[in-house]
Amino acid sequence: MAGGGGARPAHCRLVSRSGSPGLEVPPASLTIPRAEARPAGGGERSRRAALDRCSGGVPSPAAWQHPFLNVFKHFRVDEWKRSSKEGDVAVVTDKVLKSAVYRIRGSVSSSNYIQLPRTSTQSLGLTGRYLYVLFRPLPTKHFVIHLDVSTEDGQVIRVSFSNLFKEFKSSATWLQFPFVFETKTSRRDLAGVAPPDVRWTCLQLDLHDILMFYLNRHYGHLKSIRLCASLLVRNLYTSDLCFDPAVTVTEARRAKLPVNPVPREMAFPVPKGESWHDHYIHVRFPSDGSKAPYEQVEKSCPPPEAVFLGHVSRRLPHPVVFGKPLLSRGSPVAQISGPILPCQVPSAPRLLPEVSLTYKHPEVSSVRASGIPGPRPSAWDEATDAHAVVRGKHVLADKSSGVPMALEDLGSCKLFLPDPVLRLKGVIGFGGHSTQWALWTKDGESVVYPCHAVIVVLHVDTRQQRFFLGHTDKVSALALDGNDTLLASAQVQPPSMVRLWDFQTGGCLSLFRSPLHTICSLSFSGSGALLCGVGKDKHGKTVVVAWGTDQVGLGGEVAVLAKVHTDFDIQSFRIAFFDETRMASCGRGSVRLWRLRGGALRSCAVDLGEYCALELTDLAFAQAPDGHRAPSASILFVCSHSGHILEIDHQHMAVHHIRRLLPARPSAVPLTEKQDLSLGSGIAIISLGVSTATCAVGSEDGYLRLWPLDFSSVLLEAEHDGPVGSVSFSPDGLRVLSTTTSGHLGFLDVPSREYTVLARSHMAPVLALSTEQNRGQMATVSLDHTVRIWDLATLQQLYDFSSPGESPCAVAFHPTSPNFFCGFSSGAVRSFSLEDSGVLVEHTRHRGAITSLVITPDGRFLFSSCSQGSLVQYNCAVSRCCVLRVAANTVYQDGRPNPSVLAVSGDSCRLAFVGPSKCMVTVMESASLDELLHVDVSTLNLASSHLDWAVAVCFSPGDSGHLLVSTSSNKIVVLDAVSGHALRKFSSVRSRACSSLALSEDSSLLLAATGRTITVWDYPAQGNSGCQVYIGHSEPVRAVAFTPDQQQVLSVGDAIFLWDVLAAPESDPSEPGAPPVHEAETASLTDGSDMSSPYTVFLSSGSSAGQLEDLASGASGLPRQQVPIPSLASPSPLGVHDRPFEGSAGTFSTSDEEGPCEENHGSEAFLQAQAPTPPVLLEREASGVGDGPREAAKGSWAPAAAPYHRSQTGEWSLWRVKAGLPTRPDSYKHFTARYKASTRVKSVSFPPAGREQLRLKAVVGYNGNGRANMVWRPNTGFFAYTCGRLVVVEDLHSGTQQHWLGHPQEISTLALNQDGQVLASASCCGDTAARCQIRIWDVPKGLCQHVLAHHDTAVQALAFSPDDEFLVTLGDYADLTLALWSMATYELLSSTRLPEPVHGVAFNPWDANELISVGTSAITFWLLQHHGTDPSFQVHREPVPEELGTSELTSLCYGASPLLYCGSSSGQVCVWDTGTGRCFLAWEADEGEIGVLLCSGSRLVSGSNTRRLRLWAVGVVPELRRKGSSARSSSVLMERELTLDGAVVSASFDSGMDMGVVGTTAGTLWYISWTEGTSTRLISGHRSKVNEVVFSPSESHCATCGEDGSVRVWSLASMELVIQFQVLNQSCLCLAWTPPSCGRPEQQQVVAGYSDGTLRVFSISRTAMELKMHPHRTALTAIAFSTDGQTILSGDKDGLVAISRPCTGMTFRVLSDHRGAPISAIQSTSKEYEDLGVEGGELWLAASGDQRVSIWASDWLRDRCELLEWLSFPAPATSEALGLLPPSLAAFCPWDRATLVCVGLGAHEEVFFYSLRQKQVVQKTPLPFFAMSLSLSPGAQLMVVGFAECMLRLLDCVSGTAQDFEGHDDSVHLCRFTPSGKLLFTAAHNEILVWEVASP
Repeated sequence: MAGGGGARPAHCRLVSRSGSPGLEVPPASLTIPRAEARPAGGGERSRRAALDRCSGGVPSPAAWQHPFLNVFKHFRVDEWKRSSKEGDVAVVTDKVLKSAVYRIRGSVSSSNYIQLPRTSTQSLGLTGRYLYVLFRPLPTKHFVIHLDVSTEDGQVIRVSFSNLFKEFKSSATWLQFPFVFETKTSRRDLAGVAPPDVRWTCLQLDLHDILMFYLNRHYGHLKSIRLCASLLVRNLYTSDLCFDPAVTVTEARRAKLPVNPVPREMAFPVPKGESWHDHYIHVRFPSDGSKAPYEQVEKSCPPPEAVFLGHVSRRLPHPVVFGKPLLSRGSPVAQISGPILPCQVPSAPRLLPEVSLTYKHPEVSSVRASGIPGPRPSAWDEATDAHAVVRGKHVLADKSSGVPMALEDLGSCKLFLPDPVLRLKGVIGFGGHSTQWALWTKDGESVVYPCHAVIVVLHVDTRQQRFFLGHTDKVSALALDGNDTLLASAQVQPPSMVRLWDFQTGGCLSLFRSPLHTICSLSFSGSGALLCGVGKDKHGKTVVVAWGTDQVGLGGEVAVLAKVHTDFDIQSFRIAFFDETRMASCGRGSVRLWRLRGGALRSCAVDLGEYCALELTDLAFAQAPDGHRAPSASILFVCSHSGHILEIDHQHMAVHHIRRLLPARPSAVPLTEKQDLSLGSGIAIISLGVSTATCAVGSEDGYLRLWPLDFSSVLLEAEHDGPVGSVSFSPDGLRVLSTTTSGHLGFLDVPSREYTVLARSHMAPVLALSTEQNRGQMATVSLDHTVRIWDLATLQQLYDFSSPGESPCAVAFHPTSPNFFCGFSSGAVRSFSLEDSGVLVEHTRHRGAITSLVITPDGRFLFSSCSQGSLVQYNCAVSRCCVLRVAANTVYQDGRPNPSVLAVSGDSCRLAFVGPSKCMVTVMESASLDELLHVDVSTLNLASSHLDWAVAVCFSPGDSGHLLVSTSSNKIVVLDAVSGHALRKFSSVRSRACSSLALSEDSSLLLAATGRTITVWDYPAQGNSGCQVYIGHSEPVRAVAFTPDQQQVLSVGDAIFLWDVLAAPESDPSEPGAPPVHEAETASLTDGSDMSSPYTVFLSSGSSAGQLEDLASGASGLPRQQVPIPSLASPSPLGVHDRPFEGSAGTFSTSDEEGPCEENHGSEAFLQAQAPTPPVLLEREASGVGDGPREAAKGSWAPAAAPYHRSQTGEWSLWRVKAGLPTRPDSYKHFTARYKASTRVKSVSFPPAGREQLRLKAVVGYNGNGRANMVWRPNTGFFAYTCGRLVVVEDLHSGTQQHWLGHPQEISTLALNQDGQVLASASCCGDTAARCQIRIWDVPKGLCQHVLAHHDTAVQALAFSPDDEFLVTLGDYADLTLALWSMATYELLSSTRLPEPVHGVAFNPWDANELISVGTSAITFWLLQHHGTDPSFQVHREPVPEELGTSELTSLCYGASPLLYCGSSSGQVCVWDTGTGRCFLAWEADEGEIGVLLCSGSRLVSGSNTRRLRLWAVGVVPELRRKGSSARSSSVLMERELTLDGAVVSASFDSGMDMGVVGTTAGTLWYISWTEGTSTRLISGHRSKVNEVVFSPSESHCATCGEDGSVRVWSLASMELVIQFQVLNQSCLCLAWTPPSCGRPEQQQVVAGYSDGTLRVFSISRTAMELKMHPHRTALTAIAFSTDGQTILSGDKDGLVAISRPCTGMTFRVLSDHRGAPISAIQSTSKEYEDLGVEGGELWLAASGDQRVSIWASDWLRDRCELLEWLSFPAPATSEALGLLPPSLAAFCPWDRATLVCVGLGAHEEVFFYSLRQKQVVQKTPLPFFAMSLSLSPGAQLMVVGFAECMLRLLDCVSGTAQDFEGHDDSVHLCRFTPSGKLLFTAAHNEILVWEVASP
């Protein structure tokens, strides 16, 4: 049986057997000692433990857990002594398993569970890497599994799995994974209850990888387990082995399978002859593919399977479901994640195999490439390798060669690029943390030194470099043993990690955490068996540690031999070369000799006498001249900062000689010890090196001096430009290596007396670079105030320009002249000449620091930007460049240098930059600086809830016309540089935005600087085909660039890295075995999971080669060899073509019949396994196709054609592939329902008609999320709009409203028929509606006549025919369906599948049989033909005009016959002649997307997402139509323009276009008067969640506050907005109005609490803010006035209650009784009862989120406040199962002030009535759900409760009756009665409903 990290030898006897785990070593308690916690090595530790046992070693204390442990059996769960159960837990017999199982059920998961161990103070101590949970979720229920896992350092992490969770969440101590039962529904419906046919599941959790991947922590042991309702559980097992549950021991032995078969007691019973996967499910998490956790994994085969949820963000986890594996004959199959393909039997899914080059250990979580020594490295090692491919492949670096190797999928697609495509060639830099570490190799031919996080081995003669990569922070110390076998290195980041390397191969042999907080020195013994380190602990105390390293190369581990804390200073520490047990150290005032003996380090001080105060800096052992290595023949030399050299006999621990070296000595004075010590100040010696005959010292004055050992005279000296930090002799003593603190590394050759510089370095981060083509040079600027010029061939420094007073920030080479330009922090831009090394010219037009410099490729213009936003253009075609233009406030004002904030195109014609705001990217003409384009980056991702902004820009080379923009959301957007249209997106797997971009000249490679890594994409690949990530930098990479010859890549940050670009291998198609073109295209596809990524082709066992070719052609754009043959399998899509058939006179016909069509099962599976992508339209180019005039074709359109057959594919082929979730088009026209955490109940018991106690009176707000969801007819006055799922019909004269309720979900759009008698409304689908609901309303009666349902996701648009006989409904981008309905019979007449998303549709007002739709790439003309009772469509499609570029047509409207106006995504309006089907005119109408167009007569209104509404005079357009191609748009004039508060989504105008109503995304309906040029608010509401509603005592006004930071005051009679107070960048969370005691108008105030901890007092009469206070540090959550209005009580998120006086602005008391839980309610009332036992005339309460309520009696004038009562209500132990947690609310009962009414999270859904006089709960009223809001009527004994289920309940507390009401579209989180109790206000998100309360 295979072990955790390797095969266990046959002769090794196991301590315990699988049948009786733990019987031989029973633990005394459940707590396992810390020594048993497994290290990060995982399987490696298991392997070594097995070897130790085989060699007779003592077995590990955790051996009783091997090879696996039956948890239930070992801890005797059935006895419940060492475990506990709670709630409904019982033992039942399962029919499938035919054995006893535990059933855990209950409505609240946290109240019904099994827990191991019994108490939290105990620990299971289970060290197995894998936890196997054999369970079955109960159908239609939820379950929760909690694991408490302890890390190696003792931190306890809670890991939870549940199908209650919607998304992945994490913190430092908590991981929450959603468990999803995936069906064939859309992904938004994945989360939820278990399906009815859920099966038994083997859940395999890799605890080691979970902690490592998501928290970067090392797994120690499993502490506790809690299994919560509702599920059946058979058992739990732990093991270090990775079992295959589908393979039994017998099967494995018979077939000799290289897998770990499942033990018999763990196996599920399988009927003979059947497959395990037909009955059970295996879920392994993380999967082997989770090294790229963003990879999508989906499953398309019914019955539903268990799988963990994929998610919106690519950074979240994706577990995998294992289906039946496909076994390869040649190699064993690695059980690695991949898309799961369907097969012939739906219930037996297949898994795509992934086969490695060499595979020996199938139980490890990843395979291992050949040539890599040892098992697979740990996650730490893998995270620090030089190269990681993030496409689901695992790439490990061969440490011997440094060349990474990729493990590719067999049968899938080849890697998109050479793997790797970059290879580190050279590093320019030295040091980083310290410049004292530079070591000679044994042969003296190479030097080893650190460069930040990279260790470099430099051959001094050839200058070739090799690298040790793996450190994640700067290297702080180095040590090399005497045999060049082991290299030790430590890094800075505490706690310091130490790596041991095989110096010859470059492999990391060991990685261990040192007991030191930081390590400053390492020293190896000559044999490499002992390593000593000196550093500091976390308290700053010096520590010396000795490690034994003799077993590292033999498979052993590093052992700590001794550790000692010292109080004396240590500056240098060395192990003696003659005795590995002896060491020496020196420091301030001390020289100590050390010895390692008996496992202890002991030291003894050398008596320095009068020199005990010397600051000793370095030491070295000198070998005797005769080469003796005896201790008696060696002398210890120690140097000091004062110039003293001490010679110490370490045998006798005595000082023999003390000399002092002086910088200069008069010739008359002989060199004696006494005179040396008395003359002046000595040389400040920093470092010391000793050979057999000479001594080298490095000093602060920058000199390296070579002395004889008697120090009689200086033999040689070499001057450096900085203090010499270290010196070292080569083994032959002929070369002296020296380093300086200024970053220089070099050596002095003693025989030739020549000094050679090996490396120079910037001493601070490099900010920018520029390359020069003719001379092969590179310029860099750094924060060290230098500009340096380098030779790219030799990596040597050529020039060094220094500017001590200012820092250079940006640099740019002139493309033709030997000059370069540099920008400085002072704002100066200087031109330097490389010929005379001088400044040519200086310009000081900037006021801020220069942020970027860029020069056009032709060398004509230079551009500079600064931190103040200025842009300066220079003419650099002349020798002395001059300023041409200065533009202020043009570039985004950012104080940080960013070389990619400016970019010029390859043709030198365009300039792009980020500005004027960070969300805008501007393109200018480079010569004139005329603005050509503005792109708002924040609008590119409308689905995001966060503001997106631009970070860097880059033009594509050549004439491709692409502009690349990196955004703050870690994406790179490819824009059309002309139109600004988004073409593609690349997503970074890093959490950092791309700060620098570079594209190769052939547009093959895209580089990006992403944090401390470099990311590479294959740019030509369609979509985002994945990426490669390269590490090595220890600080953020500031810039990346290609060298001029495109053969190498440069990256700068902490240092300068030079990478070789590895060319892609090319195969000659003529060679034998060369793949054909389509196979090559298939191989280039990748499995990236971006929105725009192409489909990935996977070949299942049932797929033919022809199917693979079809899929490959579909993905690559090549014609397929075969066309799919229609069959009776599925409906046929509509055939749509860009051009007519040849010979058809410009016409063609297609069918709208839903005929059969055969679909490839393999293709459907792999498409559903990919990221959302739009449908694919494949077309063959037809020769000779022309665009004939449509008038000639109108009469010759053929009837509907039959579905496609093979014989029809000579000219055209069309194949639409079903995609899982299409990509949302780049158009704001498409409706997206607002996310809601609530769920609606499917049935509500309404009160009998006429007996309702609540009547909906008014709706406050308009749904700006809808599209075309407002209609207005000026001739009839009919006015309707939507709010949530309500249709609101309002009389604009009286303000009265009607409310049409019936839609189950949010309404997306409206349409009114021509006579105004019928209104159609459409809502999206949801949890209570499987399909979109379209309701047909009778307008006069206000009743719903009929309900239609056909679309699956959302309805994009509705349109009535001119004769009102037909209704067309258009599905959104995900539905892709156009349906035609009969308004006479309400029957579906036709349904057509669309080939692409369509944005709008409209009927021809003059022809009821013609309609037109506009979409992403074409305009489509639809002709309705009647064949008896069966109508059908004939379709003609015209592409978007070339004048519009890559824009999409987004809106349309008819003008004067035969004109059609279309708006585009780029802001253009084009005019079509519907008679000929051609576009004859276009003009720029806006800067953004035009979403609304309306035309009447000679006027046209356009509305866009730029918030502009424009009126155009188009009376001349009919005349321009007659001019044809000579028409010019200059005759179209704009008459008026208005700017509104949001993007325009709906509009309606009168026939003269003089007045109209317009709706915006801000939730506002505006009345527009073009005559007056004004806009007036008709309907408005909050843009975001409403947090509070309060009322004036007189009920004349009410006030609301919201998340948008506004406080709005409304007239209660008309519900019109009167006053609005707005605070920017804050949320207003609570509100209070002054009480009735403040009755005068001037006393009317509202106090508002904000998210920054401030409260503001606003005066209603003065409409001004009167007071601002800051009594809290965190957000205010509740606020109230005292009964006299003179005191403000406020509570915050931390549970503090502050008492403040607004008259003085002082906070005089803070109560912390509720600390730790947010205050959810504060209320005050007058005290009417004297029998409560406390003084004071006022009672007030505070309720907090921990289910506690405090009641206080106060007299604020006397500063008295006394606690009257403290209530705590029972709550569940855990609340994860509830999702949206209900708040804790309390209120004084209005009809009995001594009674409290409380609701909140409790054991049951109920309302408590608590009596303050009786001190007990006097009444409990049950509720159907947990309450989200509560209000009690002051007028009658009524109570209203709001629920998260979108309903509210009115309770009559006298009669006990209850009535339920609905109308909201989200959780009813707010209920408030008015002071009189006549009105009730309820709120759900931003909807406010006003109800009239009938008297009981």
